[in-house]
Amino acid sequence: MKLTYAFCSYKRSGNLPRLVAAMRAQRCPIPFDILAVNNNSPDDTLAVLERLAGEGGAPLRFVTETAQGIVPARNRALEESLDSDILVFIDDDELPQPGVLEAACDAILNEGAQCAGGRVQVDFTPHVRPKWLGDELLGFLAEVDHGPKPFWIQDESTPVWTANVAYDMRIFRAHPELRFDRRFNREGQNIGGGEDVNMFRALLAQGMKTRYRPDMVVSHFVEPWRLKRLHFLKLHYSNGLRDGQYGDTAYGRGLLGVPPFLVANIARKTWQATVHFFTRRRGTLRQYMTAIHAVGVLVGHLRRR
Repeated sequence: MKLTYAFCSYKRSGNLPRLVAAMRAQRCPIPFDILAVNNNSPDDTLAVLERLAGEGGAPLRFVTETAQGIVPARNRALEESLDSDILVFIDDDELPQPGVLEAACDAILNEGAQCAGGRVQVDFTPHVRPKWLGDELLGFLAEVDHGPKPFWIQDESTPVWTANVAYDMRIFRAHPELRFDRRFNREGQNIGGGEDVNMFRALLAQGMKTRYRPDMVVSHFVEPWRLKRLHFLKLHYSNGLRDGQYGDTAYGRGLLGVPPFLVANIARKTWQATVHFFTRRRGTLRQYMTAIHAVGVLVGHLRRR
């Protein structure tokens, strides 16, 4: 049997030596290799990968995906790993903690999971966490923590992300149409995306057995440009835009193509956010994030029409 531990990378060559070293330090009950998908990085990523490939430990292979964006890169990782039994994803701004591959193998080989995901812990080092960034916002920085006990995931309320997820590759060999959706692509250092959310939903819709394993843990290092209020607003607008443009909800035609429900929803959420602001209540940013998401849904709906 064989496991592939994969990451996609764009312009983060400085992260790669530490990341690959931590990946190689993993204990795994079956042989594993490391796959790096370089997505046209303009820095010295290829030179760094070539040097790392010559070092000892688990073998490292790397490819360049010329189609720009996280979706082509992840799909390239899937294609490159079709002969593996298990594929485990991690991101290039993370570090795995001990036990990730052991837990992933146990979930898939022993518990019968077709997908398994674990905890993602946000690490602000070496930056300072802003005082306004409460725990309720950490999920928008990719944090995942559904508690200390493993369980079978039944619905979207307990998602797992490609920042730390393992797949039984038989599902992708049996379903060649099951790939990351290009409509939810994110290029370079742009924000938004949602390709992993869409894949998670697709697996649930097909009844794939998905397992949460709290002993799969990675640390996610947050870059300073993500620690601004404007980033959270842009992220929510982008997500709303894709929900409105590609979602399954039918809003009807409305006046000049604008559904009255969406307009009323924007007005209500904007009013709630404004009240929070002037009364100095906690959660003001979260209220504005909800309002700007509604604006994105409206714009996305109009684009779809």
